[in-house]
Amino acid sequence: MNNNNALPASIAKVAAITLLILIIPFTASLITDEMAWSLYDFLLAGVMLFGTGSAYVLISRLSGSVLYKAAVGLGLSSGLFLVSANLAVGIIGSVDNIINLFYFLVVLLLVFGSFIVRFQPRGMAFTLFTTALAQTVMIPVALISGMQSAPGSSVMEIILLNGLFISLFMLSGILFWQDDKNLKSHQS
Repeated sequence: MNNNNALPASIAKVAAITLLILIIPFTASLITDEMAWSLYDFLLAGVMLFGTGSAYVLISRLSGSVLYKAAVGLGLSSGLFLVSANLAVGIIGSVDNIINLFYFLVVLLLVFGSFIVRFQPRGMAFTLFTTALAQTVMIPVALISGMQSAPGSSVMEIILLNGLFISLFMLSGILFWQDDKNLKSHQS
């Protein structure tokens, strides 16, 4: 396959994978009443999956490095996981809890920061570290706001769930940092 057809073929694969993934909740909705997705839910999930997959295809083409590609994949999938969990059940309490809106700001920081640093490895490392810091700030914000009293949001649950996302964003940042170090050592 020549390079002129590589991008459309990659995007077509993302579309096919998105459809295959959406077959799972569709099948579940046929089997049980507990899986009651609306057309809007399927459209939103499709847009999120296709958008994330397409972003991976486009951004990962900026470098041939396996570390860079892994960092991009981990950063994107962590952001997708954070948004999906927040939309599905809410990170703190129920999905209707107003504090959950702040988690979308964490993901927006990641998106805008990535564009500002033009997806360069060192800048991406700092963007991911900053995203992890923003995620970390959510812990005291939630606790000071008394969110540990919300159903399903004990102190431990708030710390552990936020800690998971902090770890994922940090790991992605570390991969970008290592990729930048590798680039610098090869340029010397």
